[in-house]
Order: sequence, then C-alpha cells, then structure tokens
Amino acid sequence: MALSSRERTILDIERDWWLSSPTKERAIRERLGCTPAAYYAALRRLAGSPEAVEYDPLVMKRLERRTRLREKARISGGAALQPPR
Repeated sequence: MALSSRERTILDIERDWWLSSPTKERAIRERLGCTPAAYYAALRRLAGSPEAVEYDPLVMKRLERRTRLREKARISGGAALQPPR
C-alpha cells in the first residue's frame, strides 16, 4: 500500500522541519494542522512500514535508532539517553 500525502508530509517534517520553522511543534501545526501528539502517534504507526522505509530510509533508520535508545533507557533507568563521554 502506498503512502498517503499526509504520511509523506509527516516524514518530510521529520526530515527537515528546522529548515522552515523555528520549532518542530510549529512546523507540525503549520504543515499538518494537528497537535504534536497526533503527529507522533502517526509517526509511530509509520515505524517499520516498508513504504516509509522506501520513501525515506534515513529518517526511518534514525527513528528506529531513537526507539531502541528509549527502550534501552527504560530498561537501564535512563542511562542510554545520555551522550557518550
């Protein structure tokens, strides 16, 4: 199943929001007209989608890495989210 234009916009925002807006929240509201919570819920639904990976493999890889770090942090008590020293 192909990505909808809204799903492509979500991935586009995730890739380059800083080019058009001072904050990600503002980019979400301006380009999608929804709340950040709705945006992140939609982004989670796209996770692992072969169509999303094909559309923007770098964004999907970055999201996968962040998800793994969050899971690791949850298990270890937050240490995984700290930058390496």
